[in-house]
Amino acid sequence: MTIKILLADDQELVRAGFKILVNGTPDMEVVGEASDGREAVRLAPEADVVLMDIRMPGFDGLTATRQITSTLPDVRVLVLTTFEVDEYVFTALRNGASGFLGKGVQPAELQQAIRLVAGGEELLSPGATRALIARFLRGPAQDTAAAAARLAALTDREREILVLVAAGLGNDTIADRLGISRYTAKTHVNRTQTKLGVHDRAQLVMLAYETGLVRPGSLPEA
Repeated sequence: MTIKILLADDQELVRAGFKILVNGTPDMEVVGEASDGREAVRLAPEADVVLMDIRMPGFDGLTATRQITSTLPDVRVLVLTTFEVDEYVFTALRNGASGFLGKGVQPAELQQAIRLVAGGEELLSPGATRALIARFLRGPAQDTAAAAARLAALTDREREILVLVAAGLGNDTIADRLGISRYTAKTHVNRTQTKLGVHDRAQLVMLAYETGLVRPGSLPEA
């Protein structure tokens, strides 16, 4: 199966570089290019994964990400940024992005990230998760009581899964930790996302903190 990629970046040279890399990968193909967020929204239905720049003039990547993920739940957005964790990344994840990479990423890392995101798998590493948590903690206080009410629909096992996802663990590690199959672990993660109404694992991490289910220093080792 070929993964269809949309490149969204206002710099033509950047798009050209990523296009060469993607089209040189047997299981991937660039199906469109966008120079701003508005064009990315228009072309997104043709893609499986959007490689999205944040800082585009006018209609930026943050707005485009929100519109794409809210109307096209099967299309994944992978944010590309000049810095691995910049001031906009947290908002991009809140808007539905499935993860983020620095533009200096190595070719093999980008290829693997695209495959993971396209398959609905996790992208955030434990290190990236810690950065995400740090940014959350620097933000304004959350209404944890209101957020915690969202957990009522979860089973005890799903709450356990949510804690492990918040620790940055992937499906394989969760499966080993709980003594279940990888397929079962993935099913639990997907059901937890559905019940909580979130798009992906990055949003599960943030929700785990917003609800007070996990706190800094309370997570199991990755």
